[in-house]
Amino acid sequence: MPGVGIWRTKSVEQSISDTDEPGTRLRKELTAWDLTVFGVAVVIGAGIFTLTARTAGNVAGPSISLAFVLAAIACGLAALCYAEFASTVPVAGSAYTFSYATFGEFVAWIIGWDLILEFALSSAVVAKGWSLYLGNVLGASGSTTAHLGPIDFDWGALLIIGAITTVLAIGTKVSSRVSAIITAIKIAVVLLVIVVGAFYINKDNYSPYIPPAEGAASTASGVHQTLFSFLTGADGSSYGWYGLLAAASLVFFAFIGFDVVATTAEETKNPQKALPRGILGSLAIVTVLYVAVTLVLTGMVKYTDLKTGSPLVGDSSATLATAFEAHGITWAQWVINFGGLAGLTTVVMVMMLGQTRVLFAMSRDGLMPRGLAKTGTKGTPVRITVVVGVIVALLAAFFPMGTLEEMVNIGTLFAFVLVCIGVIVLRKTRPDLPRGFRVPLVPFVPILAVLACGWLMLNLSVETWIRFLVWMAIGVVIYFAYGKRKSVLGQRLAAQATQPPEEQLETVTA
Repeated sequence: MPGVGIWRTKSVEQSISDTDEPGTRLRKELTAWDLTVFGVAVVIGAGIFTLTARTAGNVAGPSISLAFVLAAIACGLAALCYAEFASTVPVAGSAYTFSYATFGEFVAWIIGWDLILEFALSSAVVAKGWSLYLGNVLGASGSTTAHLGPIDFDWGALLIIGAITTVLAIGTKVSSRVSAIITAIKIAVVLLVIVVGAFYINKDNYSPYIPPAEGAASTASGVHQTLFSFLTGADGSSYGWYGLLAAASLVFFAFIGFDVVATTAEETKNPQKALPRGILGSLAIVTVLYVAVTLVLTGMVKYTDLKTGSPLVGDSSATLATAFEAHGITWAQWVINFGGLAGLTTVVMVMMLGQTRVLFAMSRDGLMPRGLAKTGTKGTPVRITVVVGVIVALLAAFFPMGTLEEMVNIGTLFAFVLVCIGVIVLRKTRPDLPRGFRVPLVPFVPILAVLACGWLMLNLSVETWIRFLVWMAIGVVIYFAYGKRKSVLGQRLAAQATQPPEEQLETVTA
């Protein structure tokens, strides 16, 4: 029997049954290949061109490659849990839907609110990054911003959001085809960077592999240092072992997105087999590419040359192009700008796809307005797609946004932790469920995944934790003010409670 109040759970059978509700059906047309493309498309973004060099120069040095491996291990453990859940509960909503079936409505809402933070804000921030690359390609000094009186208007960000919203509204399969083409382009760019850069590697640049730690004079101190270094009384978290651990938490941002694959479960032809292949396959591909890029980057130039304030970088942040410019490879800037433009296009597309599917699932459950959970003639949630497109476009076009990598990281890691715990819970409560994929060595692997994700969260900054807790508090207020009263499951259970006992039994067993 489902729980009561905020802990009421929605059974797996009911979640699957709701996918056939008239007017809210999503069309099943995605394959394992489509899901792998989506995963690679969203994971490989501008982070590989910018975040890698910046983190190597300011935080980890050559050990950035090890930081990527540590982040990949944490992601891999979580990916196994996502694969089991997605193949067991092939319903839109990803971690939100999984949590509804295991922890109850309140936790599901918290995760849904958490995913809104990850997907919506990421889409807006990445769209602004796309506009900067567009400005570079057009020779506009990295700017596509127009001035409308006192208001700055980023027409480049608005352009990409409008185009992607249109593609997503047309159909998921069309989105997959567009994504596949653009993903092929950016992988080609990444491979070109790896192959060309390999000829300029100097093995002496790898020493020291883990640079000696810097003290409190570094920028990563106070509330800007990691929570772990703060709790253990360290002076800061730049370089050294603290820097390596902090870097693993930072570059985790570069892996965010493989979980988006799980949000398309309801639109997959054979979810029991296709979802695990798509999730694990995309993660394996991007890990190999990321580690190769970091080895080439830190082998081409000394890590100190990538540090902000160095003669090579100046006051700005280092990028992958910085290493190539140091060797006089001037065409690299154009290639990397083009690769960044292609990379960010698919990131925005798949992030917005994930956002619409999470909101679709929450609206179908009544935790968001039910009227949004309607699909068009092509089986796509057109209303939600348009609403998300408008909101993200406004945020990206009119609001100045700094980097939100850490803010997105903590929200994603929190979702990962609950999904991993959920696998253990569902194995105990519903061992009878058919599972297309099973996590090996349960509960050892899920527990290890929880510890790994928790460790990465601990190595995020204190200020990030404060912002995250404020965001969650706002979500709690909205749930009790709206979601709890409008919940479809809550209304269904209330209706059952007014029936005679024999009719209640018939309803439950139906």
